[in-house]
Amino acid sequence: MRSDVIKKGLERAPHRMLLNACGFTKEEQERPFIGVVNAFNEIVPGHVHLDKITDAVKAGVRMAGGTPIEFGVIGICDGIAMGHDGMKYSLASRELIADSIESMTIAHAFDGLVMVTNCDKIIPGMLMVAARLNIPSVVISGGPMLAGIYKGQDISFTKVMEGVGAVASGKMTEQELSEIEEVACPGCGSCAGMFTANSMNCLTEALGMGLPGNGTIPAVMAARVRLAKHAGMAVMHLLEKGIKPRDIMTPEAFENALAVDMALGCSTNTVLHVLAIAHEAGVKLDLDKFNEISERTPHLCNLAPAENGHHLQDLYEAGGIQAVMNELLKHDLLAAPDAITVTGKTVRENVSGQEIQRPDVIRTVENPYHAEGGLAILRGNLAQDGAVVKQSAVAPEVLRFSGPAQVFDSEDAATAAILGGKIVKGSVIVVRYEGPKGGPGMREMLYPTASVAGMGLVKDVALITDGRFSGASRGCSIGHVSPEAAEGGNIALIRDGDIIDIDIPAKQINVRLSDEELASRRKAWVAPEPKIKSGYLARYSRYVTSAGSGAVVK
Repeated sequence: MRSDVIKKGLERAPHRMLLNACGFTKEEQERPFIGVVNAFNEIVPGHVHLDKITDAVKAGVRMAGGTPIEFGVIGICDGIAMGHDGMKYSLASRELIADSIESMTIAHAFDGLVMVTNCDKIIPGMLMVAARLNIPSVVISGGPMLAGIYKGQDISFTKVMEGVGAVASGKMTEQELSEIEEVACPGCGSCAGMFTANSMNCLTEALGMGLPGNGTIPAVMAARVRLAKHAGMAVMHLLEKGIKPRDIMTPEAFENALAVDMALGCSTNTVLHVLAIAHEAGVKLDLDKFNEISERTPHLCNLAPAENGHHLQDLYEAGGIQAVMNELLKHDLLAAPDAITVTGKTVRENVSGQEIQRPDVIRTVENPYHAEGGLAILRGNLAQDGAVVKQSAVAPEVLRFSGPAQVFDSEDAATAAILGGKIVKGSVIVVRYEGPKGGPGMREMLYPTASVAGMGLVKDVALITDGRFSGASRGCSIGHVSPEAAEGGNIALIRDGDIIDIDIPAKQINVRLSDEELASRRKAWVAPEPKIKSGYLARYSRYVTSAGSGAVVK
């Protein structure tokens, strides 16, 4: 066992002394040491109950003969960080999470890990470090929040975000918004739609690093606690069998996960995270693979934030990720049905016989919502290295969109213009200098998209940015434009009134400027001063790569 290096031999007497001081008995010290990474805190709704999930994991580890050892890790709530400088830290925290878990695991010689998570950057950070360390590991989420109920309708986080724009445009009263905000998020769990947190929890399951049910069992159910106990037992089985994350996270397993991503219509942020996880796993994966899999994988689920979308509890009732994967399996749409998973069984063994229980929530391959998957990668002279759109949440009327640019050099300026009624119908809102380097931190900009939707403009304008849009965004919202403005990408050269052409079916995004005009403007372009010149974000901005490569830090 790896942990023998701190437990056995005459020269390890000082180490055993310190373990004794922690209260570990000789019997506990003789067993495998399993690090239990707890992302519990008291400010993230998805994390406020993770102490109970962690206790269940530790019980499972003990039942299977291991010694669980808990330690904490940070987690940022994107919703609370949204719309101010706090959001600059969200994506950047992914690297801190991975690095801190690496530090604790190597320093204390853990034999395996169970990582308890729930929200946006914490999940990919944990998957990244699992691939990096390559010791037996299981990721277990705290589960999705139940949808709120307002006047008999299921609602979630986006209803309130879009309500801000609705009030600003007179489509909703402040009293109505006040009533909605009281009920939209009824309790613990990751927000109830297919936003980034739930997208990543579902993809953890599809990738094989989470147990069946990881993505969809609601946070408040006893089944979630039982699953956590099984996660603790599962890591001991992996340790016994010598199954490690890189045995699970193979190139074909990533293709399985991308197929599920497309079938569900997951958040655009999955592109950033899947690329970063693959990088840590030593798997070559590029943006073209997303389009390749999207083109052959139909979109089977209409989930919030899509218009009239279902919520995660509905997906759970419908059979969850297992039912989605079984439907894909029946039509040979999974690249690796015999890939091993953290259950110790193959994908095929995990999902066979898991039939769709609610065909209104999970459609069949023969009757999809869309023939192509939920995400699309766009390229053109405005995004030579790619941009991403959640095409399943775009109304048919705006899949092809052309209009004059209205250019803003920050999210704050764009949001003020939208709420101030300064956006002209038919225009393309350009928000730049919000990329990984330029932001820095690539803020997730739900305020602009939600304000547009709340004001009833979702079919009248398009938005593009070198930053990110939330998994809760909908409409013709195109993010991750690469190269970013701070690196001199063409998005930095656009001026008000330039005509931008977006053709999502053709996977194209272009500005109507000649190469000569772009070259001329480039000569006059001056790189901006860094917005933040000290602290963690200053270091992050110096070493982070573009969104097109997953915004990994090198």
